[in-house]
Amino acid sequence: MNKRVFLQTSLGLGATGMLGRAFGAERRAPRRFASDLALEGLGWRDRSMVALGTVLSLRVAHRDGEQADAALDAAVATLHHIESQMSLFLPDSALRRLNRHGRLRQPDADLLQVLQLAQQVSARSQGSFDVTVQPLWEAFESAGREGQLPSAQAVSEARAKVDWRQLQLDPQQISLGVPGMAVTLNGIAQGYAADRVRATLREHGIEHALINTGEWAALGRPNAQRGWVLGIANPRDESAMLTRLALGGRCIATSADNQTTFSADRRHHHIFDPHTGYSPTGLAAVTVAASTCALADALTKVMFVAGFEGALQLAPQWAVDVLVVDKSGRWQATPGLVQV
Repeated sequence: MNKRVFLQTSLGLGATGMLGRAFGAERRAPRRFASDLALEGLGWRDRSMVALGTVLSLRVAHRDGEQADAALDAAVATLHHIESQMSLFLPDSALRRLNRHGRLRQPDADLLQVLQLAQQVSARSQGSFDVTVQPLWEAFESAGREGQLPSAQAVSEARAKVDWRQLQLDPQQISLGVPGMAVTLNGIAQGYAADRVRATLREHGIEHALINTGEWAALGRPNAQRGWVLGIANPRDESAMLTRLALGGRCIATSADNQTTFSADRRHHHIFDPHTGYSPTGLAAVTVAASTCALADALTKVMFVAGFEGALQLAPQWAVDVLVVDKSGRWQATPGLVQV
């Protein structure tokens, strides 16, 4: 468990980090519109918790403090529910029970939905994203406890249990078709959680919010002058930023080779190429901006497998934008990412 807070944020309201100009804002003092006036007098409320293997944080604004607190309570309840379904860290989560028994009867709607989305990404990416890579993680984590890497045979044996097509989904039952097969949702659950929290906050009348579940989503804006901006950390020096990106209504997810590593040179880390059983060798980090956080989260792994040039070419096919960083620190972003 070493999920990072990789994207540095600021509201311009005393939070840490840096906030640039708003997406589309001018350098001179902005004109005041009715929508600007609607942001005056809002009170901000914060909530944080540990779940899904990381520290989650929520910030919302509303004139009615009680309504803001009620919205945050509902959002936290949503997060607890998702964790109870998708966490590998809770021994009695639905996912842990699925992995223990090879099947799960009457699955929860959220678990079924996130697995259906995962399967769609797997099919379209020819298996570059695969939630059944958990046996590979276990092989590397087990060897790592001994200060070693797994043998080629151990990797081969683990990889034989990895196949998204053997994950059978049905409203009545989820089942694993290969003995020893296991699922991890660490590559999509945080993004899915951000989407569900955003929907929950909207349902409770929140128009301005920043959601950090390890991936990032937002509503509205932090103030009348600026839109939400995220700083993208350098994967080789997290105290430095590569650039700052305007969210512009989209969600942002990042994966990097420094989050959980199995070798000092970061050649082996928590992102696996399901086709080889080993980590992709070309990239240090990938950031994806997409319409939903779940999609952005999953696609960071697809882009890792695709490599530097491959990710830049693949992004338009998924209607997303990417920023890729190679092992030497060279980086490039697709044109649709607004840097501020």
